[in-house]
Amino acid sequence: MVKTIELKNGIRVVLEPMEHLRTVSFGVWVKVGSVNETIENNGISHVIEHCLFKGTKTRTAKQLADEISAIGDQLNAFTGKECTAFYGVTLTEYLPKMMELVGDMLQNSTFEEEPLQKELGVILEEIDMYDDSPEDLVHELLEKNVWKDHALGYIISGEKPVVSAMTREQIAEYMRLHYCGSNMVISIAGNYKEEEVLYHLEQYFSEIPRFGTGMDRNRDAGTVPEFHRCICERKKDVEQLYMNFAFQTMNEREEQRHVQIMANAVLGGSNNSRLFQQIREELGLAYSVYSYSSLYRYAGLFHVDVIVNPANAVTVYEKLEQILEEFSGTVMKQEELESLYTQLRIEMIMGSESARNRMERNAKALLMHDRVIPLEETLEKLSRVSAEEIQNFGKNYLKLEQAGVCLVGDIPEEGHRLFVPRRR
Repeated sequence: MVKTIELKNGIRVVLEPMEHLRTVSFGVWVKVGSVNETIENNGISHVIEHCLFKGTKTRTAKQLADEISAIGDQLNAFTGKECTAFYGVTLTEYLPKMMELVGDMLQNSTFEEEPLQKELGVILEEIDMYDDSPEDLVHELLEKNVWKDHALGYIISGEKPVVSAMTREQIAEYMRLHYCGSNMVISIAGNYKEEEVLYHLEQYFSEIPRFGTGMDRNRDAGTVPEFHRCICERKKDVEQLYMNFAFQTMNEREEQRHVQIMANAVLGGSNNSRLFQQIREELGLAYSVYSYSSLYRYAGLFHVDVIVNPANAVTVYEKLEQILEEFSGTVMKQEELESLYTQLRIEMIMGSESARNRMERNAKALLMHDRVIPLEETLEKLSRVSAEEIQNFGKNYLKLEQAGVCLVGDIPEEGHRLFVPRRR
């Protein structure tokens, strides 16, 4: 039975017992990411995620690392567009220790100058690593261009000149604004003692203020970004061409997202999807071809990603155009729809066997939807998606002439002109 409570300082807590386990998954999720940044501080959310592991008032970075290792070395963190998370898995008996460590990091990190400068150097190396990865770059570059000047398009790791110039004062001020109780969710799933957990939550997290310094308490500061159709490219000395197509769709909070989940499964979500079967298996034109969604609080995208030999790029593009036209032009058979739902149901139920997956699912739902969404509710809504709704999704959203396109890698001499959709 999932339970939600609220601490005295406004931190929302979601608890889901899994008593058959010997482990527990714990996470603190903060509603802050690159979408909250400006041109002047882009990358600061990611910098803070790194720096919270670099020492507190009572622990050095080495002491933190040693104590994390002593309870399983499974404490980690990530920064996204709309949230930052600190999470881990440990044995039930070590949960209080993990909670104490994360609470210390969130409330007592010192951001001392020498460790800060060292970590900024590490982050600059990470930025170079992502820039060297065509798989990452093709997605990030496309989102940067389709969302143009809106913060949703900012690269999460930031730009090197901005990151290298960040100061301790900037970081502390940003934390005071965003790292507050009203912006946080704590999620726990697995084997734990509820009474003990509630005691330690108040003990280790009660000093976090309810509101951030300077926070507007009366409204959500998010804005709806405008989608810009674009064709962007980055030449790289690699053998393959990485192509990514982005179609504007709905946001994460709209009910129609369930139709998009089903449409993604049909088109490119698995090895029996239409893109994979027709482009890779039947024609042998690409090793990697798949689709996925990027759904945010106020906007959303549906992506098609292809890695291809440049000599096959135009043929693959034309086949993609054909597949999308067939998808939008015909209603899928009922048996295919039922098989599709069964596949998704199996995947979701199997995923729910993991305490970490349940912890993440509950935290994301509470952050995004302000309530925990039971798996059974999601499955029921997916089961009610009709073949006609899936077809209409294609008609309404998957128009190549309206898509953003990004090419990275060995781009043919003709460049992106080859991939300008033909208007019909």
